Amino acid sequence: MSQIIDGKLLSQNLKEEMRDSMPSLKERYGRVPCLAVIIVGDNPASRSYVRGKIKAAAFVGMDSRLVELPETVSERELLEVIDSLNGDCAVDGILVQLPLPAHISEDRIIDAIDIRKDVDGFHPQNVANLWLSRPCTVPCTPKGIMAMIESTGVPIPGKKAVIVGRSNIVGKPVAKLLLDRNATVTIAHSRTADLAQVCREADILVAAVGRAEMISGDMVKAGAIVIDVGINRIALPDGSSRLVGDVDFESASKVAGYITPVPGGVGPMTITMLMANTIECFLRFSGAC
Repeated sequence: MSQIIDGKLLSQNLKEEMRDSMPSLKERYGRVPCLAVIIVGDNPASRSYVRGKIKAAAFVGMDSRLVELPETVSERELLEVIDSLNGDCAVDGILVQLPLPAHISEDRIIDAIDIRKDVDGFHPQNVANLWLSRPCTVPCTPKGIMAMIESTGVPIPGKKAVIVGRSNIVGKPVAKLLLDRNATVTIAHSRTADLAQVCREADILVAAVGRAEMISGDMVKAGAIVIDVGINRIALPDGSSRLVGDVDFESASKVAGYITPVPGGVGPMTITMLMANTIECFLRFSGAC
């Protein structure tokens, strides 16, 4: 059986380390980092995610601001809110909870966030800097994935890594981060020919394709590190539902060396890396205002 990479435990340990650092930051800089979170509308999932982020900031000992805007807010009004936060020297990170209403361009909103406060790492300049191996803010989920892989103690250099999924938020940046650690990387997807064989060659397998239990145990190399990024809700015969990942945990856990559960794997690490990014932006740019 696999060893479980416990995202909750790893996340908790990292948040406690951050919390321990807050008094020294307050003493040195006169304040602690501050994260501003903007939410538009009443999407229940978005509200749940935002609550988790505000709760994590409070646990770490950071300041936070929650900006709640109605579904009917105009793009211009949202841009004005972002502009105000960009110019606020007491705010170190700005996060706009996605998705946004259809009448607002997510690209325009992301582009408007000051790169120095882009704690999501989604700004085009941050994306470019990542691919150019320049200093940047690394997107939260890929950053958390790397921390989970590193927590196994298995050396990354020389390993074959397969990422199933090619999104700009997870698949592509994870591939670049693994390349930077000298892994040999393949980006696969739902249309990859003989996907099962490609996956079986992976020492490190990252599933981020958004299809429930798509990766079965017979697609996993014995002893591989398996990181399951998927969050899918499936219906049960009794009318209830449960969350599953992109990996069939039951079969894959019998083959893999290390594996993340769903829930309790990558999700908690994503929020923790948001806290880490806010602290990093605070340390890099707090003197820029």
